Amino acid sequence: MDMDGSTEILIIRHGQTEWNVTKRLQGHTDIPLNEKGMEQALVLAQTLQKEKLDAVFSSDLQRARKTAEEIAKWHNLPVQVDMAFRERSYGAFEGLSREEIKIRYPESHAAWYAADPDHVFPPGDRPAESIRSFHNRAMESIYGIAGQFTGKKIVLIAHFGIIESAYRVAHHLPLETRSRVPISNTSINRFLIRENRIELLKWGDDDHLESPQKPVDYLKHF
Repeated sequence: MDMDGSTEILIIRHGQTEWNVTKRLQGHTDIPLNEKGMEQALVLAQTLQKEKLDAVFSSDLQRARKTAEEIAKWHNLPVQVDMAFRERSYGAFEGLSREEIKIRYPESHAAWYAADPDHVFPPGDRPAESIRSFHNRAMESIYGIAGQFTGKKIVLIAHFGIIESAYRVAHHLPLETRSRVPISNTSINRFLIRENRIELLKWGDDDHLESPQKPVDYLKHF
């Protein structure tokens, strides 16, 4: 990559978990990859093996960290783990489906769908974050690692909300607007960051998942 003051960053969602399958909010709950998620991580890592990567970052939650570790192995790089890249904390919503949330917490559910950026859900095992506070955390952290690797290409394995925040900024979408953007597990989203400006280069590249081959023996190390 040319040393033009910009950083290319691939922000990628972790592999699939069982709560992804059952459509339960995970947030800060530390859910492991399921077998398909392990397979996705391996295929993703193989897909990126020929790219020149200068650093691999990850959320500290195991679904992201395990995905990142597979990429890092090909490049002989450490995984730089940071809890700042965690998903949004959903408080009492974590572990629930959307229908369960609607029934148990109708007022908060309505605020959620209205995209109220300052509404805070009821606390669960942990306090919840508003859209605004989470978005600010996500973007400050993304800009922070981009600034450390100017002129380089880096990978960040994170979560739906982190990636959506970057997408939102790149498309100038206000926090009060729901983005409704799909983000598949292990799809590759390429951004260019220069002086706290972010540009989307390519979105949702998941060609590597069309016909994944599962190396059964290799899965045992997870």
